Formats: sequence, structure tokens, C-alpha cells
Amino acid sequence: MSSQPGTTVVSKFRFTDRHLAGIVLAVTTYFLFAQTVLNVIGMMREDLGLDASQGNVAVSLTSLCAGITVVIFGGLADRVGRKRITQWGLVLSFVGSLLIALTPSQAGLATTLVLYSGRVLQGLSAACIMPATLALVKAFVDGPARQRALSFWSIGSWGGAGLTSLLGGLVASAVGWRWIFVVAMAVAVVSFLLIRDLPESKADTEAVGSFDYVGLITFVVALIAINVWINQGATLGWLSPTSLVLLAVFVIGLVLFLRTERRVASPFMELELFKDRLFTGATASNFMVNMAIGTLLVALGVVQAGAGFSALQAGLLTIGYLIGVLVAIRLGERLLKKHGPRFPMLLGTFLAALGILPLAFTFLLIGQYVVVAVLGFTLFGVGLGLYATPSLDAALTNIPADRAGSASGIYKMASLLGGAFGTAISGAIYSGLAGIPAEAVAFTTDHFLGRVDNAAVRYAAMVALLVNVAIAVIAHLIVRATIPRTPKQ
Repeated sequence: MSSQPGTTVVSKFRFTDRHLAGIVLAVTTYFLFAQTVLNVIGMMREDLGLDASQGNVAVSLTSLCAGITVVIFGGLADRVGRKRITQWGLVLSFVGSLLIALTPSQAGLATTLVLYSGRVLQGLSAACIMPATLALVKAFVDGPARQRALSFWSIGSWGGAGLTSLLGGLVASAVGWRWIFVVAMAVAVVSFLLIRDLPESKADTEAVGSFDYVGLITFVVALIAINVWINQGATLGWLSPTSLVLLAVFVIGLVLFLRTERRVASPFMELELFKDRLFTGATASNFMVNMAIGTLLVALGVVQAGAGFSALQAGLLTIGYLIGVLVAIRLGERLLKKHGPRFPMLLGTFLAALGILPLAFTFLLIGQYVVVAVLGFTLFGVGLGLYATPSLDAALTNIPADRAGSASGIYKMASLLGGAFGTAISGAIYSGLAGIPAEAVAFTTDHFLGRVDNAAVRYAAMVALLVNVAIAVIAHLIVRATIPRTPKQ
């Protein structure tokens, strides 16, 4: 282990693989279990009696809540202890999963309130766990051992995300979607027990100022306004008076937030961290890469809605994605050690974009589409796996130990908000275009093979997936522009 300046740890503690396993399991409570709704939301909607708009909110709500609060809990982890905040997160995960598992069916407002409450708690849980566990790794592990630990952390996050569709489909088809969250509760308990003897780690309290409530409030208001506009724009009217008010609130809130953060002594979000080029490039590209996770929502949704696949059958398409992520994460670690972060991050974002492209070929017959989808998901997974560890390492390399929690919080905020906005945007495009009249897509039917009664759904998926290709390309360009060939050591 290492004891770094600005961080208090117990001096003779040995960080073992058992502790690392506990941290990885904590991370999977979000990426593996909370995100299973990407695949099983159709079954949940049917069972609970939700419409498409409510389903989209349920999907994106967890990521949004996590993204809004992750910086708060990252800073709080530095103040009150990274282990303590991780444990809070595991408790919140347990309670949130319990609420979702017990959500009443077809009970109107009660159904919505219980489900949304559970999803909010899962979001708060992720906000606690993500930055706190990263800061624990930085506090207790150094050098090559830290890169190894970050690889396993990435396996818990990206690998968990790779398994989520398959696990969700398997459990939902075998015993019902509610059991997914029962398993999540058990994983949270096991994680809690594995890290129980970790010593506390926190920043020097003298370096911490008063909390920036103005920055927090303006940030939250801005993000909620734009998220409501994305999710409800089709219902409200994209340029209706209500929508215009939401956009105005977003712009005003964002401007006030930026002005506040530049003036206060102890800002809610330490924008000074963005002066580091590695941190900026890693965080910005991380936001865009996670936006592309909307690919899963659309690709899995179109084979269920357009071809009648079950959640399990849809999840089986992602086996290559899972294998690709898990194999490429360790390869990305090796490329990082040999070449630095730039090369694996460039290669990863390129392969991610290349993998999403064939998923947009919804004009094919379903048998043909299955083949290209498996290939596409595999390339997508390899790309994400190559990108994961180098990006994490780049984000934390130059950050002082006493700001590790805050920096980790901002980095994971980018992940979570990217996922929230990516699923919201992809879901809005897909749902909006899937509901247009058949005659509006008549010009496309000549180019679709097989059935054309589902042309609107297939066309909607094609457009949404091409948007995700563009998102991955933007991530690639950000890496090319910001990550230096020879990073500062």
C-alpha cells in the first residue's frame, strides 16, 4: 500500500485481493444490476402498467441522480472517509433494490412512486460507491499494482455493463425480473462484509472549506431541466412554451453555476482540475463514450419490438460484447504500460464507433441482423474494454491525493451523466420515430428486407443507432485533440 500526502490512512495495512473483490462487487451493484433495466424495461412496463415515457424515465433516472450527486459524495468521501461513503452506498443499494423488487403492479401512482424511489436510491448508491472506491484504490495501492486494481475496477464497471443485458434477460425469463434486484441485495451484503476491515481513508480536514450550496442547486436545476426536456419533449412539444421555459432554465442555471464555481473559495465542482490536460481529455471523452451506452437500449429494444425476441434472446446477442470487454480490459492495461493512454484510448473509441455501425443495419432480415449484431456488439465491447483502464489512469495520474475523491467524483459524474443523457436521447429518438405513421416512412420500405409492417420501429432504431455512431466518433476526436503522445509523468 501507499500513504500519500494529504491523505490519512492506517500505515501498516495490507490491501488484499479480498478487499479488491469487495470493491469490485460494490461497483457491480450499479453497472451489473441497476442497469439491467436497459434490457428488461419492456417486461417491467408490461407487468407494472407503465407507458413508454414512464419507462424512459425509469431507465435514465438512476444515472441522472447519480450524475447529479456523484461530485457531492466524492467530496464528502474526502471529508468523512472513503470507506464510510462506500458503506453508505451499499446500504442505499440494498434499500433501493428492495423497493424495486417490491414495486406493486398496475397500481397507478403507487407503482410509479415506489419504482422511481428505488431508482433514485440506486442512483445515490452509485454516486457514493464510484468515487469513494476509486479514491480507496488510489490511497492504498500504488504503481503497477494500482493499474492492476484499476483494471479489476474496470471489469466491475465495464464488464458488469457487458453482462447486464445477458444476466437481466436470463433471470427475467427464468424467474421474473424482480429477482434481479433480490440478487443485487445479496451482492451488496457480500461486498459490505468483504471491505469491513478496511481502515478509513480521508483527506486532511484542514484543507476542506465550507460546502458550496449555490453551486449544487444551480447545477441540479440545470440538469433536471434539460433531462425533463429530453425525456418529455415529444409529449410537451419540442418548442412549446413549457419546453422553451425548460431550455431557458437550463441555460440560466448553467451560466449561474459556472459563475459561482469561479468565485467561491470551496466550489462544489473543482473546475481547477480541468487545467490538467490529461484529466480534461479523459473526462470529456469518458462522457461521450458513456453516452454511446444508449446503443444497448435501442439495439436490444428493436429486436424485441420489431422481431418478437424475448429479453433472454436479446441478451444473448451481447455475449460477444461481454467477452470483448473482459478480454480487452486487461489488454488495455498492457497497452497503457507500453504506450501510455493515448494509443489504447484512440483504438478503443475507433472500435466502439465501428462496432455500433452494423447495429444500425436494421434494414436486414432478422437472421442476417443477428449475425451483424453479434459482430457489432463484440467490436463495441472490445473498444470499451481497451478504453476503460487507460482513461481511468489518465484521469487520476496527475491529481493530488487530497483531491482524489473530488477528481474521481467528476470523472464518474461524466460516466453517469453520459449514460443518463445517452439513454434519454436514444430513447427519445427511438420512441419518437417509432410512433410516426406508416406513410411517413413509406419511402424507406423499399430498402427494408422482409416485413415492412414494422418499418417505423426499424427506421427509428436505425436513426438512433447512427446518432450513437456519431457520439463515439466525437469521443475519438476528443482523445485525439487532448491526450498527448507522451503524457506527463
